[in-house]
Amino acid sequence: MNPRQHARPRVAARRIACHLSLLFFPLLLAPASAATAAMPPVPDTLQQRIAACAACHGEHGEGSPGSGFFPRLAGKPAGYLVRQLQDFQNGLRKYAPMEYTVRGLDPAYLRAIAGYFSAQQVPYARSPLPAVSAATLQRGAQLVSAGDRARGIPACESCHGGQLTGVQPDIPGLVGLPYDYISAQLGAWRTHTRATVAPDCMAEVAGRLAEADITAVAAWLASREPPADMHAQAAGSVRPPLHCGVLAGSDAGT
Repeated sequence: MNPRQHARPRVAARRIACHLSLLFFPLLLAPASAATAAMPPVPDTLQQRIAACAACHGEHGEGSPGSGFFPRLAGKPAGYLVRQLQDFQNGLRKYAPMEYTVRGLDPAYLRAIAGYFSAQQVPYARSPLPAVSAATLQRGAQLVSAGDRARGIPACESCHGGQLTGVQPDIPGLVGLPYDYISAQLGAWRTHTRATVAPDCMAEVAGRLAEADITAVAAWLASREPPADMHAQAAGSVRPPLHCGVLAGSDAGT
């Protein structure tokens, strides 16, 4: 049996468990009714606030590298994490359980969650890779490090940093992410089921990628050994070649 097929029942079970936890999590935050007045109050602690997130992404935001479905949150820039939560709130990024979970949360609540996961430092685990050719990996390496000038595709490194660990405060790292997650997100930008504030530079880049390019980039990134220092680079250490709405007002925007 194909290893991915063997893993599917476990992945499906985890998805169901996560979705159920997200469904019932708001009940923990709802005001007590007469029928529940005798129940002890839910503690307003950070641990309680991240409970719904941890159900899918792990207590420390380690994600689910075995399935590639739930991405790692640990160590990502806090500004980036806040922006993703806001994009789910505003309907720019589509995933019903996430949209439902964050719908009624205020900005301070989102910043607290983002700050917690940004501060987490947990080991990276390698994810399964599809069987791809050497030529595909070579194409991926080219796009990541040099881009494709003829098609107006900038290098991934020009925005996400030379070590691909991200840049403070808004640009996420790419190395260490599962193949399935990277390819799915690039596809989501191409089909406009993932977006962010305009101008959406990632949608612009993804729209110039062929399907084979997405496979190549995702496979090459997922095959990389994470560097010893996975911290995001300092703010202003890169100057993205495209104007990006998420960087408005920062020195990193051009």
